[in-house]
Amino acid sequence: MKQTTLHQKKQRILIVEDEGDMCLLLNIMLKGKETEVDHVKTIAAAEEYLEKENPSIVILDNKLPDGFGVDMISLIRKKYPSIKIIMISGFAASVKDVALYNGADVFLEKPFTKEQLYNAVKELTGEVAAGTV
Repeated sequence: MKQTTLHQKKQRILIVEDEGDMCLLLNIMLKGKETEVDHVKTIAAAEEYLEKENPSIVILDNKLPDGFGVDMISLIRKKYPSIKIIMISGFAASVKDVALYNGADVFLEKPFTKEQLYNAVKELTGEVAAGTV
């Protein structure tokens, strides 16, 4: 079976997640996928990062030390409309509808698989993984 590779420049991804284990897992999942991954732990740090950097995708957890990720989605949409947003949360039923309504492009419920995350990133960068329809 042929291995899927990206033929575009590396995609910069910002992970906004305060749990070290989850952040490490996301980094491992995205490693080798032609991505540059940065990580912050709070909404305030994410806002500061976005003022200086221009990631293609923000992977945003909902429950953060200084607020809720769903509340940050509208801010990203307003100030940085080209950035794609993947919302992740363990509270799917209560958060999914709000996240998508606020402008998240994809919602992934924890726990999710490496394939689900990879396919979401591929979809948002305009590429389709080999073997998917």
